[in-house]
Amino acid sequence: MADILTPDLCVIGAGSGGLAVAEVARAYGASVVLVEKARLGGNALSAGAIPAKALVAAAARARAVREGGAFGIAADDPRVNFRRVHDHVEQVINALAPQHAAARLGALGVEVVEGTARFINRRAVTVGDTEIRARRFVIATGARLPVPSIPGLDAVPYFTSETILDNTRKLTHLVVIGGGPLGLELAQAYARLGSQVTLAENGPMLPGYDPELAAIALKRIAEEGVSLWPHAAVTAIQPRSMGIGVVVQNGESEQLLDASHILIAAERMPNLAGLDLDKAGIRMSKADPRLLHLSPALKTTNARVYAVGDAAGGQSVQAAVQQAHAVVRSVLLGAMAKPDPLRVPRVVSTDPELAEIGLNESSARTRHGIGFRVTRWSYADNDRARAARETYGLAKLITDRSGRILGAGVVGPGAAELVSLFSLAMASGLGANKLAELVAPYPSFAEIAVRLGEEFRRGEAAKPLLRQWISLNKLLG
Repeated sequence: MADILTPDLCVIGAGSGGLAVAEVARAYGASVVLVEKARLGGNALSAGAIPAKALVAAAARARAVREGGAFGIAADDPRVNFRRVHDHVEQVINALAPQHAAARLGALGVEVVEGTARFINRRAVTVGDTEIRARRFVIATGARLPVPSIPGLDAVPYFTSETILDNTRKLTHLVVIGGGPLGLELAQAYARLGSQVTLAENGPMLPGYDPELAAIALKRIAEEGVSLWPHAAVTAIQPRSMGIGVVVQNGESEQLLDASHILIAAERMPNLAGLDLDKAGIRMSKADPRLLHLSPALKTTNARVYAVGDAAGGQSVQAAVQQAHAVVRSVLLGAMAKPDPLRVPRVVSTDPELAEIGLNESSARTRHGIGFRVTRWSYADNDRARAARETYGLAKLITDRSGRILGAGVVGPGAAELVSLFSLAMASGLGANKLAELVAPYPSFAEIAVRLGEEFRRGEAAKPLLRQWISLNKLLG
């Protein structure tokens, strides 16, 4: 006889979003069943953000060895042991794994069920011999990596952005297909570790990011030896006895690359296969059939079922966590919580790092026409950046005419931490002029936020009305 569970909440998927839903719901005292068919922690822990950042950190050490001469330290080409680099990545994963272990979740009161969940009707799912009849369900199944349909690709071995993290040897010439954040991070990392790297993207690099800031990051990556080919399509793969031929349509010309390895780093897609969504009355979006049809509160066409993370179109851990909090408040408190994607930072862990929050210059122009203002500050004018020889960067603040912060973008060292300051200012309703009142340590990158506030004030002081007020005060004084 099948086991029947009747929790308040059933979460399908134990990645970042699913874990966040389970933990927040338990904090409110709700009963939670968490279903996972693979490893707890999802892609971010085992093959995504965490291991990729660990690889990027190793590559940064290699770069530091090469560039020590500028600091008066003998520079040399580092000897990279890829087996030990791989071990470093594994150690990072293993150190974080206990935070996502079933024992910890059990201690929090979350019941973990291993297996594949399938809807059998609008109110229940089955996992093996277990039937779960929850009051509400949350789909948090993460994303999968689509393999592009390229003639000849199936005849050669290739890496994906997940399997390349298992690599233990030097790659002579790595051809990366995909110019999104992860593809660029891995391309720069392998170039720093001594590989020749070519990256081809059938479109612009870093679409959706501020073009001015993205161009700075891309220029540095190219200067470090990565051959970047935007608007270039890989049209064929040629198996060879030695190496791999990669045919690339680059503009009007067709070029043949001699590669040793291929990395598929295309944009990930929601992993919704096998859920039998139709049995639950859950429909896909008409605008994009790959995505679920969701309300602003992340509710599917079945009022009992919500979605978070990649399943809801989110592309980052922080987006999934924000969505998780909103869904739990909606399910347990009846609150009409609607997550705001503009409050979620977007970070690319290249060097220099690129981070944005809210509107960038392009999206502000679309929404506000000419009714916004851009304030800039260069890393070259920051004393901490000068001391560290890290002057390659720029910060931009986007405000409306009253000084309300609409967004910010930074490319340079510590960009993610700087954007966190702007995130707090936006959440607290602080205007740009208030940034000038921040007392930042000296020297620090945080001073860039202060300088942006001062620049904004300087622009305000030039307004005729304020000038007249100052003149009047002089007369009265």
